[in-house]
This record gives sequence, structure tokens and C-alpha cells, in this order.
Amino acid sequence: MPAGAAPAALIARTLRPLTVHARQHPRGLDHVSAASGLVCAHGRAYVVCDDEHHLATFHHLHHPGTLHRLLPGDLPADAGARKRRKADFEALLLLDGYPTRHAQTLVALGSGSTAQRDTGVALVLDAHGRPTHDRRRFTLTALYQPLRSALGDINIEGAFMQHDGLVLLHRGGQGGADNAVVRLQRSQLVAAIDGRGGIGPAPQIAHLPLGTLDGVPLGFTDGAALSDGGWVFCAAAEDTASSYADGTCAGGAIGIVDAAGALSALHRLATRHKPEGIAVREHRDGLDLCLVTDADDPARAAELLLARL
Repeated sequence: MPAGAAPAALIARTLRPLTVHARQHPRGLDHVSAASGLVCAHGRAYVVCDDEHHLATFHHLHHPGTLHRLLPGDLPADAGARKRRKADFEALLLLDGYPTRHAQTLVALGSGSTAQRDTGVALVLDAHGRPTHDRRRFTLTALYQPLRSALGDINIEGAFMQHDGLVLLHRGGQGGADNAVVRLQRSQLVAAIDGRGGIGPAPQIAHLPLGTLDGVPLGFTDGAALSDGGWVFCAAAEDTASSYADGTCAGGAIGIVDAAGALSALHRLATRHKPEGIAVREHRDGLDLCLVTDADDPARAAELLLARL
């Protein structure tokens, strides 16, 4: 994309609000509000929320989703205490071939923006894609510490597997900091889940400026791999200078990065929703993109959106 070019508009339509059964929700709500990571597989949308101890799964467009516990206990109702205590699960990925050769596991990753947020959870799926009771909590410190040494404060907002590697997306924008793309080996993630740290080669880190929306820097919020070695991402222009504090959202965007790591397309979302999670389906005519939003308001339901490129 030419430097300084204005992003083209992209329309995303709402597929459904992310409603759940109120009796399952720890605060008795009939929805989740802070959706932050998305995986689509097995005819389901798996959604992790950054201010809950649960994963939500959605199997039908019109039926409430189901909550699956990731961490024990419940978070405080008070907003400030909740923010301090939460694991801040910002990224969700699907790991094939773990813990056994033919198994699949969902992995939720904390953002690393505080020491409290160096937590990951691996949730094993059954052969039909249903979450099992095989749930493994692990620390991300061994993976994240080299990133802090290189980047300072970190905020991991997206993650996906590509070939035999793990890609992490660090959200920049705060104080003019660049977004960063971090590449690690799959074996390092597996070692972390198994409690063996995450020791391996130093991370490969590439900085990727995304420009601004209405003068507010765009920062990564999630990404998904493409079959040609490229990847897609969603980003938000959130007016904050902190990796911890939220800010007013000026809008969101969808971008494509090619296999060489260059930004090849950027599209502004024609909505004020803040996109926080993305999944992609490739087909002959282009890309179908599913997105989940963060309402930044516990009283409002997050939404599942569909956009097409």
C-alpha cells in the first residue's frame, strides 16, 4: 500500500450478538462483552474474552453460546479490581497435534502487559471439536521475557500458528511505538504448555507501522494465517498511551501482510465497532473474514461480524 494512502472502506455485517445462558455467566449476564480472540473450526466459533475466566463457544447463529471455564474462581464485580486481577486473555489459537498426534487444542494467551497477565491456558478438544475437561494452565514468562528485553512493555493482542511456527502480534500505537510481529518456534509454545519453560532460539521481531485513523495510531488486535505464507489482521485505533489503560476507539481496520512481511492492503471498517478477534476462510473468490468485537461496556454484548474481501 502506498505510504500515506487512505485505507479503503470495508463493510462488515453483524451475524449475531454473543449471547449466552445467564445461568452460566458468573455475573448473571446473558452475553459476553469483551470478546478478544477468535478461532473458527468444527462449525463453531470459539471466543475468548479478556475480562472473564471462560471460553465461549457458538454452534448456531441464533442459539445462546456455551461457557467453558479456563481458570478457577471468579473475578471481582468492581471494574478497577477486575482489571487488576484479570488474566487479560487477548489471543486464541488452534494448536494441531497436541497433546497427541491427532488431537487439537485451543490455547488462550494473556497479553503480558503486567506480570499478572503472563498466564496461558490450553484446552483440549475432542474429535468433534467440543472442549473437554483437559485444561492446562501454564506460564508465559519464558516466552515473554525476551520480548520485554527487546520491546520494553509488551501487549500481545494476537497469535496464530503458521507452518511450524508461532506468530505473536504486539500492539503498538502507545506513545508512537510500532506494532511488532514476533516469530517463535512451535516447540517453544509446546514446551511452555508442558511446564518446560519455552527455551529456544531468540525471537524474530519485525516492526510494522500501520498508520493512523483520524490521527489515532492503529494497533494490532488479532491475526490469522493465509495458505500462501501471508496473513490477515484486524487493528484498532484506540486513543491511549498505555499498554494497560483503555482509550476511546476511533475505528478499526483489516489488513493483509504478504509472505515477505510487507503490508499489501489496508481497509478501514465502515463501523465504529472495535474489532478484537479475526478468523479467515479462503476460497476462489477471495476471503471471508469473521470478526468479534469488544463493546468496552459490560452492559453491551460483543458481536460476531462477517466481512468479505
